[in-house]
Amino acid sequence: MQICMISLTLSKLRNNTDFFKIDEIATIINGRKKEEIGYFVPKKFKKEFEIFIKELEKKQKQELLKRVAIASRKDKIEDGTVGDGLE
Repeated sequence: MQICMISLTLSKLRNNTDFFKIDEIATIINGRKKEEIGYFVPKKFKKEFEIFIKELEKKQKQELLKRVAIASRKDKIEDGTVGDGLE
């Protein structure tokens, strides 16, 4: 499946009643600063987009858990110290 993207500025979004009828992924741009703000994903891509978001969140959680595990390994419990409860 090929996905086409169109670019829209915030001013076009505010003044366009047909905006929510588009069926393509749109890049939203701040026209004054010429900066990309984000994307509009229409309903027809909802299922694929939700799967993508879940995978992204899963990867972020795994990376965080790896960082916690590495930090816990480096912070060894020795005599006379109090542990953090992670073993």
